[in-house]
Amino acid sequence: MTNDRPQVYFARSQVTLVRGLWMLISAVLALMTLFPLLWMVSIAFKPAAESFSSNLIPTSPTFDNFIYVLTGVPFVRYMLNSFFVSATVTIVALFFHTMAGYALARLRFPGREVIFLAIFSTFLVSLPVVIVPLFIIVRAMGMLNSYAGLIVPSIFNAFGIFLLRQYYLSLPKEIEEAARMDGAGYWRIYWSIVLPLSRPIMSALAILFFLANWNSFLWPLTITSDSNLWVVQVGIANFKSQYAASWNYMMAASTIVAIPTLVLFLIFQRQIMDSLKTSGLK
Repeated sequence: MTNDRPQVYFARSQVTLVRGLWMLISAVLALMTLFPLLWMVSIAFKPAAESFSSNLIPTSPTFDNFIYVLTGVPFVRYMLNSFFVSATVTIVALFFHTMAGYALARLRFPGREVIFLAIFSTFLVSLPVVIVPLFIIVRAMGMLNSYAGLIVPSIFNAFGIFLLRQYYLSLPKEIEEAARMDGAGYWRIYWSIVLPLSRPIMSALAILFFLANWNSFLWPLTITSDSNLWVVQVGIANFKSQYAASWNYMMAASTIVAIPTLVLFLIFQRQIMDSLKTSGLK
């Protein structure tokens, strides 16, 4: 027994060393992640002449940047536009995505796997690749400079359909079979059984959809030339002209925009992590 003690102590010291190393790596990665946010907040409280100073803590903190952003430009309208577009896309997308995910997971019809593979293959295509044909289609439908042009192309997302399909495949079939024996049809099963069971994954998807549309920039910039339809990201980019950029105003606006996203993530981070783990279910 006495001869085994040095080996036990050595094994424990190795575990402690490895654990400490991983904690150090995690701390460095966390600092690298948080530093841009801290720098953004720092510049937001600096006057224009101090924007590029190396000090992280402003020597003369000021709220003038926030006052100008909220009063000097219609930034509140930009935030309302972003909220309206993000909320509408989230609600409509969840309605259609749940139906599509349930159909691909439970219904048996010819071409089901082909349709799923076609939807899944859109993961390989990014927005810049299809933005020109998408713009031509939206222009032909008369949806330029309109809320419909901002909302409709953003509704359908392969990620949501894929995640919901994987979730529905994990649900026990016995519940649906019992409802079918009681005379319930597909719509009744979907509305009364599947949707209530989908609340955890739907809440996670709602957060992800809302944040994605809240931070969208390229598509709103492409189809909206009317400043009354600008979203927050386009409004922030407007502070940058061809020859100069008001970085203090841009960082103040970015700080205001980041607050709702940070609050949502802190409140619903468990649901977001659960949704990522659900994508691996079979």
